[in-house]
Amino acid sequence: MFELLQGVPLFFNPLALAATTLGIIAGLVIGVLPGLGPLMGIVLMLPVAFHLPPIAGMGMLIAIYIGGSAGGSVSAILLRIPGTPIAAATLFDGFPMAQKGRAQDAVGLAMTASTLGGLIGGIVLLFFSPLLAKFALRFAPPEYFGMALLGVLTIAIVSEGSALKGLLAGGLGLALAMIGTDEFTNAYRFTFGNFNLSSGPHVVAVVVGLFALSELFFQIESGGFLDRPNVQRLRVSFRAFRLIVHHKVNLVRSALIGTFFGAIPGTGGDVSAFISYAAAKKMSRPGEVFGEGAEAGIVASEAANNGCCGGAMIPTLSLGIPGDGSTAVLMGGLILLGFFPGPELFRSHPEIVGGIFIAYMVGNIIMLLLGVVLAPLFGRVLRIPKAWLIPAVLLLSVLGTYALQSSVFDLWVMLVFGAVGYLMRRAHYPLAPVIIGMILGNVLENNFRRALLLSRDGPMIFVERPISAAIIAIDILLLIMIVVSTIRASRRAERDPGPDQT
Repeated sequence: MFELLQGVPLFFNPLALAATTLGIIAGLVIGVLPGLGPLMGIVLMLPVAFHLPPIAGMGMLIAIYIGGSAGGSVSAILLRIPGTPIAAATLFDGFPMAQKGRAQDAVGLAMTASTLGGLIGGIVLLFFSPLLAKFALRFAPPEYFGMALLGVLTIAIVSEGSALKGLLAGGLGLALAMIGTDEFTNAYRFTFGNFNLSSGPHVVAVVVGLFALSELFFQIESGGFLDRPNVQRLRVSFRAFRLIVHHKVNLVRSALIGTFFGAIPGTGGDVSAFISYAAAKKMSRPGEVFGEGAEAGIVASEAANNGCCGGAMIPTLSLGIPGDGSTAVLMGGLILLGFFPGPELFRSHPEIVGGIFIAYMVGNIIMLLLGVVLAPLFGRVLRIPKAWLIPAVLLLSVLGTYALQSSVFDLWVMLVFGAVGYLMRRAHYPLAPVIIGMILGNVLENNFRRALLLSRDGPMIFVERPISAAIIAIDILLLIMIVVSTIRASRRAERDPGPDQT
């Protein structure tokens, strides 16, 4: 709680409040548009946050995170197309409710449940992050090495597609982290004589290329540039505030489920949303038919979605291990602003931690008001054709990346990784492990080398300390899981060859 008080003067100023409000609006709009989502919003606005004070910049990015997580429900309800993967469970009851003429109630319930679920996740974040960080203050280089490796392996093993592909993507991120100047010897590594690489490729240029440009390439490839979906008109309605009271137990349960799964790195909101939906269905009231417009179904999935946001920030802030792809980019933004997440952040900069906590909580409250008031805007946003949207996203990507260092080289990096991201997605390789590997790469390498410098017994230092030994044991178990799952997948492919192999 002490951290929270120290963050009050940093957040409650016109710039931070305005940045957070704009972040909520941008997050809602980006979340509504199918195919974009909170990660894309954070990526596009990361260069802007770089030029703001720390709390204003992080407030804007966190607002985009929570706003984008909630906004995906609108297109799920109105079009039966989830704006984000985490809103997939919402369409089961959201779209049928809209078909019955209750689109306003459905959107209102989704926004209200998202807000309250996010606030519950924020309360858990507020109490558990300092405790976890206090425990992590016992860590030394061996433990930090083990935790960094655990972060890369966890994201790799739970990423979409095979665990081996996730591990390879994480390895690419670790390789990118090695480019630049060696902190121990000041020697240049893998720069190929190019001074622009003396500090390595800029993480923002890599992120924008991997996520934003690769998505644009896919959207261009899919066509339909002038398509305008037929969307129901919405009006401002506060009736959902009364409806949500009848689902308070479901709301709290679902938010806690979302927070729990969000705190497990790599699990994500889509898993928690489906589990919460299943729990609500199992404990439903008599006469409540799920899949035909049940209010409880919308409340369960949306409370879990945004509860997951607070949960995902727990390991991100306390241990420096991102909970998902979005928090990986949030972590990158915090590093760009000069603060590395982890236990030292809580000890050395409690005011920054407090400001982030307040930004998260206030952002959810702002979202509740704007989500209802701006509901009529959502239908119009869904009618924006690709012919307008693609050039706008491309312009933001180019201007934002160039503004970082006024460097044309960063634009080339963005373009190269746009092509890399496109090829990786075509080959079904996940992108998030690349960024997480790139962010955690320096932590992993530097603490590995520091541990060996401190050790008198060589690598035995990693197993002589109890906490380090436990973390390394988990790392080894995860590696074994990756190997076993890969072997099983290979054997299944041999037994059941696909159509192209017969």
